[in-house]
Amino acid sequence: MNNSAFQLATALFDIGCVQFGQFKLKSGLISPIYIDLRLLVSWPAVLSQVARAMAARIDDRRITFDRLAAIPYAGLPIGVAVALETGRPLIYPRKEAKEYGTARLIEGEYKAGETVLLVDDLITKGTSKFEALAPLLDAGLVVREVLVLIDREQGGASELAARGVTLHAVLSLSDLLGALVQAGRLSASRRDEVLAWLRAN
Repeated sequence: MNNSAFQLATALFDIGCVQFGQFKLKSGLISPIYIDLRLLVSWPAVLSQVARAMAARIDDRRITFDRLAAIPYAGLPIGVAVALETGRPLIYPRKEAKEYGTARLIEGEYKAGETVLLVDDLITKGTSKFEALAPLLDAGLVVREVLVLIDREQGGASELAARGVTLHAVLSLSDLLGALVQAGRLSASRRDEVLAWLRAN
């Protein structure tokens, strides 16, 4: 792990985005770790770090695309920050169509046939990514790659790959936990407990 990724991992912990305890996930599972990246909106300096790290991953992996597309809600401020960092245009699929005005399912300017890089905060199983992909694909956009800040390493990458989509992540959960142990923010035994839970779930 390079120094910027290490600094980002510890910053996320220090502002409360990474918590340890017993947390009920959307799936119903009880997890020993909870990652809440919605807090980033209250910490612009750390959000800027996130944007720089994601822009660097785009460059490192030579990801080519016409537009960014961010997933509401947690992914939207990250997407805006990445758009500002890279100067690339952004669109976003709505969670529900408006019943007034344009009644759009996708906000922002785009053309059918354009390639979109889907941006979100993290990935677990990949379900929310498929939900967000649907209106983009229906609009004739091409989505081959997804970029997230954190991969929880619970099968999301393989589920995307099965549909021909490549996952890129700034941090894996293993990397994040390793950085916290190295920084003295987390005990090695707690790290091992979390990793054992991930392997079992």
